[in-house]
Amino acid sequence: MIYTVTLNPALDKTATVPSFALDSVNRITELREDPGGKGINVSKVIAKLGGESRALALLGGSVGEKIEKGLAEEGIDVWSFPANGETRTNLKVVDPELDTHTDINEPGPEATVTQLDAMLGSLTKTISEGDVVVLSGSLPKGAPVATYGAWTRACSEAGARVFLDADGDALSHGLKALPHLAKPNDAELSRLCGKRLEGIPEIAKVAGELVASGISRVVVSMGGAGAVIAEEGRVLLARSPKVRVGSTVGAGDSVVAALAFAAERDMGLEETARLAMATGAANVMQSGTQAAERELVDSLLDKVVLEEL
Repeated sequence: MIYTVTLNPALDKTATVPSFALDSVNRITELREDPGGKGINVSKVIAKLGGESRALALLGGSVGEKIEKGLAEEGIDVWSFPANGETRTNLKVVDPELDTHTDINEPGPEATVTQLDAMLGSLTKTISEGDVVVLSGSLPKGAPVATYGAWTRACSEAGARVFLDADGDALSHGLKALPHLAKPNDAELSRLCGKRLEGIPEIAKVAGELVASGISRVVVSMGGAGAVIAEEGRVLLARSPKVRVGSTVGAGDSVVAALAFAAERDMGLEETARLAMATGAANVMQSGTQAAERELVDSLLDKVVLEEL
């Protein structure tokens, strides 16, 4: 089973605003709402790929109820824990004229350590040997920066393979607990190193160092340039197909979803890399955080180019 964890979920509103301008009245021509938050996005994509997951999330108020209902309508198993307030709403402004994507994110309700520990305890009592636990996204207010480190250790000790997708202190603390897989993007990896990583060779070098530290696989996504995928003894460059961009929101989440889906099915490195890049490209073609259909993903598999580094 794949479990996704979203400690700071959101209702994502995606507004299309041609020629969006500051200090001016802007008119929305299209508006869609999607259950969001990185772990929830992962679960949505897994469902479209044909897999199953259980989505753990802190949900509160009418927005939380809307998210839970929306996921249930998509056939996603939601394991809801009560939040201390109304779940946040995030606004994504897409300007097709200027080709820009602007995110305006609310902070969300505060969480307590007691609340998070109870949630973790419920999860570790449920997971079985070989399960995949995806820890992704920002931490809620009140959560210690070492939260993902503690969750990684606890879930790993319970027999799960932990996939970590985070940024900043949450990422650095999580990496110290040695997750099975880490998926920073190139900007997040640069922040982790404290300097801008220049080019694929430098990114591959740092990814290899993380593998040497005890992380089984490191995937560094680089937007339209693809991803560097490192494991013991091998480093691959997977180049994404060129596609029409609808929305980049949730693109990294779709890559994580494919990686988790592939891991549960024991796919090899090359097959996993192709699926991850094709899934990412297919989801970039969608509006909002809508998940792409499996048929579109499959049509892009042969367009992924793999190169040994």
